[in-house]
Amino acid sequence: MNDIKHLMLAVVHEQDQETATRALEKLNAPVAFFASAGGFLGQRNATLLIGLHKGREEEAIKALEESCRQRIEYLTLPLEGSPLPMPAPVPVTVGGATIFALPVERFEEI
Repeated sequence: MNDIKHLMLAVVHEQDQETATRALEKLNAPVAFFASAGGFLGQRNATLLIGLHKGREEEAIKALEESCRQRIEYLTLPLEGSPLPMPAPVPVTVGGATIFALPVERFEEI
């Protein structure tokens, strides 16, 4: 019998997907992922589906914290009120991980 008690969904930056998956697999947590996009920048992400045994949630969060880093990217936007569109680089923080944890009532492998 498998004792998966939580399903964690983690949306991570595309560049962090492989590192995050390896870190979670070291915890013997089954991981599946699919490509996704989102946020107001529409950047490429990966959504990880992570099966967790009871009491392993904090370890998984720590693994994600260590493997998914935030980055500063600069967007070029037109200046408001300018007669000509003049680019102004705007720093935006991207990356890290957005994590959701859900209880699992039933888990079966067939």
